Amino acid sequence: MTETPTLVGRVEDMTDAQQHSHDFDALLVLSFGGPEGNEEVVPFLENVTRGRGIPRERLKVVGEHYFHFDGVSPINRLNKEIIANVEAELAHREIELPVYFGNRNWHPFGSEAAEQMAKDGVRNALVFATSAWGGYSACRQYDEDIQAMRAHLSDNNLPEIRFTKLRQFYDHPKFVEQMAQSLKDALAKIPEEKKDATRVLFTAHSVPNAHDEVGGAEGDKHLYSRQVAEASRLVAEAAGVESYDLVWQSRSGSPHVPWLEPDVVDHTREIHNSGVEAIAVCPIGFISDHMEVIWDLDTELQQACDELGIVLERAATASPEPSFAALVVDLIEEHTNGRKPESLGRVTVQGCTVNGEPCAPGCCDISGLRKKHAQPAK
Repeated sequence: MTETPTLVGRVEDMTDAQQHSHDFDALLVLSFGGPEGNEEVVPFLENVTRGRGIPRERLKVVGEHYFHFDGVSPINRLNKEIIANVEAELAHREIELPVYFGNRNWHPFGSEAAEQMAKDGVRNALVFATSAWGGYSACRQYDEDIQAMRAHLSDNNLPEIRFTKLRQFYDHPKFVEQMAQSLKDALAKIPEEKKDATRVLFTAHSVPNAHDEVGGAEGDKHLYSRQVAEASRLVAEAAGVESYDLVWQSRSGSPHVPWLEPDVVDHTREIHNSGVEAIAVCPIGFISDHMEVIWDLDTELQQACDELGIVLERAATASPEPSFAALVVDLIEEHTNGRKPESLGRVTVQGCTVNGEPCAPGCCDISGLRKKHAQPAK
């Protein structure tokens, strides 16, 4: 049953955003960014790790998975695919809203997109962040990106833009339905003789435990990991999967810092010892097949499975499908015409944010942890 989500946020701002809905004049798709050639890998990683004092030689080692693909991350191409699909869905619904694209760590930077928007006359924009989740890396850091874009406009004497970031969507019915279908498709590819020895794994990007422990709005701690667990439950239920494991991937930084566990490769080795002969992996934490999917799952996990003699089938991510573009436009219509929010989960969905302000004072604030723990590179 579809229910209205618990939208936690600053009600005054959400109401104000709705009052300005008739003035929205653009959509910004805001993402992480990625290099598009070997010469861009280290400069890109310098942006990702800015302020942490990591030597360039170390970054060359860290960038191994990018060099494996000639320095090209698929993330920009995939985001452009999302934008094209969203533009088609907007046209289908007869919504006139130009779409812009900006990144945190590589071209086109968010500041470049904001500058172009200001020059084009945009004054009140919606922002779709390419993350379904709460937490610092998945949510609040995009608020910081918006604040930086606004500062860039001010520093360059450009007109101010009001930015309203759309809410989290980890349990939106269209997201759950698409991931459930992808999981069913993956399970259907498992050889018949191995179906009884198959295990389903849901996987998402790991973060330092200390980052996951920070509060969401109104002190809603462990928001990220609880949302991922809830999304996994919803998708498993929709796919008819009764038993599964939630694992994590793509950790980085010091090995002495505890991160969310178990690691997907380590866990696969462990369950193989108990008789598992095939796994169906659902990358629930990712909307696109970007570097963490094609390297950590399609390359490293595949190699481990080949060594163990385990059959691996990986579910597709959601964003290439028209239903994902429809989800994005659903979120837009929540603001433009008061469409009722759709949600299936039991864990809080954080509300929209305006001009980069967090949902609540201290929401997912890791300022005291910055010197201790590195953020994951996506």
